[in-house]
Amino acid sequence: MKNIHIVCKRSNEDAVSIAKTIIDSFGHKCDIFVDDVTAKAMHYEKTFELEHVGDDTDLIVVLGGDGTMLSASRHLKGKEVPILGVNLGGLGFLTETSVEELPLTLEKVIKGDFGVSRRIMLLVTVKRGDEQVFEFSILNDAVITKDALARIIDIETFINEEYLTTYKGDGLIFSTPTGSTGYSLAAGGPLIYPSLTNIIVTPICPHMLTNRPIILPEGVTAKAVLASREEKVLLTIDGQIGFPLEYGDEVVVRKSPYTASLIKSSSKGYFEILRTKLKWGER
Repeated sequence: MKNIHIVCKRSNEDAVSIAKTIIDSFGHKCDIFVDDVTAKAMHYEKTFELEHVGDDTDLIVVLGGDGTMLSASRHLKGKEVPILGVNLGGLGFLTETSVEELPLTLEKVIKGDFGVSRRIMLLVTVKRGDEQVFEFSILNDAVITKDALARIIDIETFINEEYLTTYKGDGLIFSTPTGSTGYSLAAGGPLIYPSLTNIIVTPICPHMLTNRPIILPEGVTAKAVLASREEKVLLTIDGQIGFPLEYGDEVVVRKSPYTASLIKSSSKGYFEILRTKLKWGER
């Protein structure tokens, strides 16, 4: 690998320090570029804008948490570049590599000694009448939620244009297997092995207790239509970008043509990570 992009969690001093260490340790082997905000903070000249992450590069190193990873993967827009996620705190389901593991892991990755977990993404589109007003490919989830002071909202839901039900509650989550450990899990959704290609539909605090999460195959198109007129409702993708919905808006969710290639931890398997992060077996 000759070219590396480093994406750091914004305003994180540890991330800046680790980026400097990577440059000092591997700068003689590779051409290393740092995202523009971090590069400015560390007075480093080789830089790129986040919108161009992955352009003409062989590896992306993400220093931060899952939020930083989600942002980087979303900006890749289909570029097949492996991502090495380094966890700087928090749960870190996506950023599997620890700071202590980083030097040895990065040495192996540069030599081509690594495995990749390929993750599906979802293409989320909002249609307002005949116009498409919003579209993103996401790695984690798309969430339709009511305003804090709003009453129960109605969401008419269709799968491949076949009517499923009208969810009445606080909202609805469309999740990838990667996102199954996030908001969907907190709302009672299932854990899905991350390399699978299903779409998970999870209601949030449904009025009908018989409403339960549904696991869909990858080839379907799910559509949620906002059927509440007077409530304030927001579509949030990956917990980072919000878009206000209006009565009659259609949120269409299908498998994206893009994927994310996450470098696997060399020392921990998925189930160990799951067991550790969720503290299974602890009293």
